Order: sequence, then C-alpha cells, then structure tokens
Amino acid sequence: MLAYILKRLAATIPVLAVVAFVVFLLIRIVPGDPAAVIAGNMATNEDIARIRAELGLERPFLAQFALWLAGLVSGDLGQSFFFKQDVIALIAGRVGPTLSLALVTIVLTVLVAVPLGTLAAWRHGGLLDRLLMGLSVAGFSIPVFVIGYLLVYLLAMRIDLLPVQGYRPLAAGLGPWLQHLVLPSITLSSVYVALIARVTRASVAEALTEDYVRTARAKGLPEWRVLVRHALANAAVPIVTVIGIGFALLVGGVVVTESVFSIPGLGTLTVDAVLARDFPVIQGVILFFSLLYVLINLVVDLSYVALDPRIRY
Repeated sequence: MLAYILKRLAATIPVLAVVAFVVFLLIRIVPGDPAAVIAGNMATNEDIARIRAELGLERPFLAQFALWLAGLVSGDLGQSFFFKQDVIALIAGRVGPTLSLALVTIVLTVLVAVPLGTLAAWRHGGLLDRLLMGLSVAGFSIPVFVIGYLLVYLLAMRIDLLPVQGYRPLAAGLGPWLQHLVLPSITLSSVYVALIARVTRASVAEALTEDYVRTARAKGLPEWRVLVRHALANAAVPIVTVIGIGFALLVGGVVVTESVFSIPGLGTLTVDAVLARDFPVIQGVILFFSLLYVLINLVVDLSYVALDPRIRY
C-alpha cells in the first residue's frame, strides 16, 4: 500500500509540470497587459514600460517560465503583481472559506442524494422514481447563479432567515459559520445532488438484480436492511467515485457561487486576479486546484480497499 501511495504521489510531479507549463503559456497568450492595468488609465508608454521591466515581463517567455519554475521547486510561487503579497500567503488566506463551502456542500449533497437515489432505485419505474429523476434533470438544467439569486430573494430578503452575503470563520463560532454557508451550499448542491442521485440510482438498481439480494429477501430480512446492507453497500464504489470527483470539482468550481454571495475564497481571488491580469496568482491558484484534485483522486482510490475487499494495491 505504501509503495502504491508513493508511486501515485511521484506520478503527480510530471502532471503538475505539464499543467504549470500549459497554464503559463495560455495566460500569456490571452490579450491584456498587467503592467497597463497596474499603471492605470492616465499612464504613459514610459510608465507601462517601466512597470513591465520591474515585473520581468520584458524577458523571453522561456526565461520567465524557467525563473517561475525554479521558484516553484523551492516552494515559492512568486509575488502578486496586483496585491503585492506572496502568492502562497494569498492562497493560504483564501483557502479556508473555499474548503468550508465545499465541505458543507458535499456533506449536504451526500445526505440528500444517496437516500434519494436509493429510494428511486427501490421504486424503479414508479411515480417516486420519475419524480426524483425529474428533479435531478431540473437540478442539471437550472444555472447555479439563478438558483443562488432565487434563494437570496426568498430566504434572505423576503423572510430574513439567513445572511445575504459574507463569511464568518469557524473560529467565530459554529452557528455563524454555518449560517453564512447554508445558502451558498444549497445553491452549489443543486447540481451535485442531481449527479450523485442519478449515479446512486443506477448502481443500486443494478445491485438489486443480483442473486445475493434475492437471497437476503428470501431469508426474510427487512427491506431497509436489504437496501442498505446489501444493495447500497455493494454499489458503494461508483458512488464514492462520483462523490470524490464532485468534491474536487466543488473546490475548483466555486467562482460563480462565491461571487454571488461575496465569500472571500479562492473563487473571488481568481476573478480578481483575472481582471487584474495577475499572472502569478492565476498560476498559483490553478496549480493548487490541480494538486488538490490529484490528492482527492488518490484518497478515493484508497477508499476502494475498505469498500471492496477484493481490491488490492
């Protein structure tokens, strides 16, 4: 097991190197000059040229990439052009809200989607199945920002039940922390509830046709135990896979939701960096998301051993 983990971690190095190079290249192809953004509308060409020289943007592309890569190897992602801070410090200061939002969202999603998918598989083809799958299609179809603004209007503005915007760290208390995460979490979970519920339905429905389920029913076991202990337990591998992928996508896809609810996480940092053409921040955030995605996939792969004893690494 340890050898497998080390092998997987070592395999992330070339993946991250390719991601770093592609991101570094694409950012510089996109129109826009960070020096012009920093200098402002009243700047002269001399001012812009001076700022470009200070930022090192006049160097050849490969020279810029080599300097950034050398800093990356030593644990230095560079300094932000716009915020004038170390990129690592910026990411560390913004990662808390993003991970909190992703964690609450995935917990809420699993608590809702897995039971719904299991019930839909149990009543396969029935009214409950069609209703739940219809709601899943609606969850896929409605844009996240529409759901977000609708929830803000109904739950925050009309009945003043929850805060409209902002974020409170967990250090401020569990109640304020959750209050500010409920609306964005419900907004984000609408898509992932639909996804995980459909995967759960398909996996459990297939498991319910197996011989061990018929044997369990023939023994007179309660139906809930057949569903949970036999069908759902044996369908867990694909469900856990999509949950893991969903969590990784949540962390990297919170830009719209954080913008709607003014959450100071990595999503809003990315938006600010893109608008300011802040190359080091954009590169650092994307690299962080890539690393997190790889690590989450590794955790999901390792969880297969506990879910299915036949799997060995």
